[in-house]
Amino acid sequence: MTPEVAFREVQRFRQWWLWALLGLVGLVSVVAGGPVGVLTIAAIVVFFWSLRLVTEVRTDGLYVRFVPLHRSFRRVPWDAIDSVESVTYRPLREYGGWGIRWRPSTIAFNVSGSRGVYVTRPDDRDLLVGSHRPDELATAIRDRMSEAAG
Repeated sequence: MTPEVAFREVQRFRQWWLWALLGLVGLVSVVAGGPVGVLTIAAIVVFFWSLRLVTEVRTDGLYVRFVPLHRSFRRVPWDAIDSVESVTYRPLREYGGWGIRWRPSTIAFNVSGSRGVYVTRPDDRDLLVGSHRPDELATAIRDRMSEAAG
């Protein structure tokens, strides 16, 4: 039986500058006349178009999946979370950009924007999940954690 989903958000890479850069590189490839270059750019465009971050809050934990890089959801059970906080962060400065980013003791999953939920964990492997609805996500996590505890 699949646990009930209390919150679900799907985000995609839709930054204008990314698509402008890919378009410029594609234009240069077409002008240069290399069919291999055009196919490579087309493959990169399809890859970025297919990327999406899926976040779910279910009865048994927080689920994060970066499609198509993750074959299945990464689950963080409620007993593996100390606290959650809605935050504003600087993706480039603090995490080196967007995507799946690692820094000492924290993994960030983000595709756009500068808001998210910071999840503090007891094992010092904290998690940042980018979100366009961080307050709603943090509230859903807290509510489910309370239900699981009580």
